[in-house]
Formats: sequence, structure tokens, C-alpha cells
Amino acid sequence: MASKPNRSPAGKPTRAPAKKKQPAAVETSETIAEQTNRFLKSGNKIQYIQSGISGQPSMAVNKHIKLGNKSGAR
Repeated sequence: MASKPNRSPAGKPTRAPAKKKQPAAVETSETIAEQTNRFLKSGNKIQYIQSGISGQPSMAVNKHIKLGNKSGAR
């Protein structure tokens, strides 16, 4: 006889069935080297970016904040 799922008094299942886990995304240095070689052999070039440069556009608004009093007379 097959086992029945746990049910609440209202006849609804008490919890959802477990979801299958996705396989881990693992890259080895070997596969990265293979991908890089294919990229370069296809005629593409690697662009070197200086440290501190971001490819993301800045969404921040420049806020000029001035502290202190402007009045020159005391």
C-alpha cells in the first residue's frame, strides 16, 4: 500500500513537495582557459580596463553640499 501525503484536517497538504536543487555552477581554471583560447582564436580581443574604472553608468546625483555660514560680517 502506497503512503499518503500528510494532510491537514481540511484535507490540504501540509507542505509543498521539495524542489530539486540546481547543479552547482563550478568553473575550473582549465575550462576558463579553454573558453579564453576560443575567444581569442575567433578574432576577439581582451580589453584591459584601468583600476577604479567601472563599466556601469553612475546613477548618483551630484549633490553640492556647503557647510558653514556664507555671511562675512560678524
